Amino acid sequence: MFAASSSVTVCLIAALAAGSAVAAQDAATVGKAFADNCFSPYLTAEKARAKVGPSGARIDFYDLRPLSSVAPSPVTGREMTPGTDRRCEVAFEGSDIATAAEWLSIGLEQEGLASRATDVPAGFSMQEGAIEFGAAKLNPDRIAVVQIGVRSYGAGQETFINVERLIPLSETKR
Repeated sequence: MFAASSSVTVCLIAALAAGSAVAAQDAATVGKAFADNCFSPYLTAEKARAKVGPSGARIDFYDLRPLSSVAPSPVTGREMTPGTDRRCEVAFEGSDIATAAEWLSIGLEQEGLASRATDVPAGFSMQEGAIEFGAAKLNPDRIAVVQIGVRSYGAGQETFINVERLIPLSETKR
């Protein structure tokens, strides 16, 4: 009886450890989840939780004007950035700007945006902790602003990778 009990306990501990390992944050896994998903115009809050969530990332997502026929994804994290209608941000524990920059670059490349750099519109502010800041033209009327940085989180720090889609330029000129 003791042997069976011990093996059940060992199996339970192993299963719990494996579950914790799956949920643990790994900068490269979180970065890849960002690169593979956050630039997609078809990402929704539900899809973000399903596709990005398993990476262990903290996700901040909204899309008030989806480009498909799905319902809007409301603002549920930080306040909406003025002048934007969409945000996809991932964050992971620790400070790892090099990994964040690498995966941001990969995401821009995968979506064909790396060669579409443009000026960040006047008045768009960097987030607290942002270290790199840039913009890419999605089409003649839309710009995406990207940021990476490190900020306080709990008793430590977190690294974030962020892309926000600005409202159409044609609407800002009215």
